[in-house]
Amino acid sequence: MKRNFVLCSLCFATLSFFSCGSKKETTQSNYVPEVKIYSIIHEEETQALTELFTKQTGIPAAYLRASTGELVNRVISEKDNPQADILLGGASSYHIQADEEGALEPYSSPMAKNVPSYAIAKDNTWTGFCVLALGIGINETRYKEKFGTIPQPKTWEDLLKDEYKGEIVMTNPVASSTAYLFVQNQLQRLGDEQGWNYLLALSKLVGQFPDSGSAPAKLIGTGEYALGISYIHALAKYRAEGFDVATVAPMQTVGDVDCISIMKNAKNLEGAKKFVDFMLSKEAQELMASISFATPVNPEAKGRGIGVENLDLIDYDVNIASAQKDAVLAKWVKEVK
Repeated sequence: MKRNFVLCSLCFATLSFFSCGSKKETTQSNYVPEVKIYSIIHEEETQALTELFTKQTGIPAAYLRASTGELVNRVISEKDNPQADILLGGASSYHIQADEEGALEPYSSPMAKNVPSYAIAKDNTWTGFCVLALGIGINETRYKEKFGTIPQPKTWEDLLKDEYKGEIVMTNPVASSTAYLFVQNQLQRLGDEQGWNYLLALSKLVGQFPDSGSAPAKLIGTGEYALGISYIHALAKYRAEGFDVATVAPMQTVGDVDCISIMKNAKNLEGAKKFVDFMLSKEAQELMASISFATPVNPEAKGRGIGVENLDLIDYDVNIASAQKDAVLAKWVKEVK
């Protein structure tokens, strides 16, 4: 059953939470406070996870699904009076940004004992629940129609062909953590000057910069573009669903973790802690992997996508990514958008 809970903010338009699970009586004897979640991950995954959480714990959960940029800004602007308890999803650099603004509550979950160290904040303000890596998606039918016998791209540099102009889709890094991760991928592997040269050259070939991180995989899958930059797991999911999508994992790509954190001054702190525990469990991560193909961080959970052992990843410095974010995005807006 779904109910609407109006969420108001001085800085943002009014949106609604959506609740999952059975409606409960609210007498003093059996009232269970609801956990409210800002979710960056997809609607399908969010709904499935919140329903399983309520089934396992008896705690009702409500979520608001929106883009990374909007929800991180909400978390920061609402830090003195948070309208949600949990921020679910988003690369680690965004959670670091929220932490630096004093918007997150430290929590060391007992479920994190087997989680790799790279997936846990030093101050315990965020914890990764799945591994994300970037790749190139190719709609093979459209590619053949548009480019004939030109070899398909295998590296990031292979995307810089004049023939590809208008046939590449990537998200807007100002709104999407996926695209910002790609921007940092190039800056950190090539250095600042060469990295910006690469990004500016590529931007001239891009036909569309949607705000949603999920858009490129969809637009490639439906054949609206021949090429795109997306998370590998998203591309793999579309191929598994029968779409004409090939996935390339380039050398020197980047990997990060999708994170969960608790709001400072959360109104339902105990419920929020239980939701973090749940997200680190084998059951939750296998459920998410079954839907999204993302790679779990819990070593006991089985995934469906490409394992990290099969990826050539740069030594990604998330702290640099976070520290540079405002300056990098300002330059992007000035020179690209």
